[in-house]
Amino acid sequence: MDMGLQGRVAVVGGASAGIGRATATMLAEEGCHVVIAARSHDRLEAAAQLIDGRARHAGETVRVLPIVCDMSSPADIAQLIARAAQEFGAIDVLVNNAGGPPLGPFDHHDDDAWRKAIDTNLMSVVWCVREALPHLKKSDQARVINITSTAVKEPIDGLILSNSVRLATTGLAKTLSRELGPHGVTVNNVGPGWTLTGRMRPLLEAQAKAEARTFDDVRDERAARLPTRRLGEPEDVAAAIVFLASKHARQITGQTLIVDGGATAFVL
Repeated sequence: MDMGLQGRVAVVGGASAGIGRATATMLAEEGCHVVIAARSHDRLEAAAQLIDGRARHAGETVRVLPIVCDMSSPADIAQLIARAAQEFGAIDVLVNNAGGPPLGPFDHHDDDAWRKAIDTNLMSVVWCVREALPHLKKSDQARVINITSTAVKEPIDGLILSNSVRLATTGLAKTLSRELGPHGVTVNNVGPGWTLTGRMRPLLEAQAKAEARTFDDVRDERAARLPTRRLGEPEDVAAAIVFLASKHARQITGQTLIVDGGATAFVL
């Protein structure tokens, strides 16, 4: 299927590993130029080489531009978007992705933790959209896609920061979808469930150690709770993001697509 992404330009946050890197890789395999952002220069360079190699293997010649960026910094984000537009002359797809807030109940987090969570997972979206919007309005296939969490449908115990801030991002996206629709910009969210990323693996490893069990046992036990009987991979989430970025998703906006193997018990 032609996704209509050939020659498009995408900016992907948190793209040195996990869901962000898988998303940038799939976009590049579809012929999309990708600007990848993360805090670590070395990990970004390694990701850029991997993405470029995968794109070439798929028969696509694209540019992969790594830019160091702290998604909690408005100055970094302004530089990221400005350089992306300068290098490519356009921005068609904006994938807002940043690391999730720390775990823990309400009384474990001080004001600094709340401010950091808000800046990283809410204000980063505000800043990215604000900077990219003039370029998105010029595109005939403009897409904003935010990576959130299943917590926006079913709050998760012990994740009060994520439960709160992800819902704020969802409300922002819904409102933006209505404001930006007349300009041809769609705005959607993708909510991953239990996905084998660098954030999830330490949680399973800690559980395995605490219970004197193997990692595989703990992983398989958790997978057995899902209707699909498997934990997600970053590529499962990336596939949903790439679809929302495609020409086929032009009538989908203001939505949250949950990718969790059917685990979350919600109806609407």
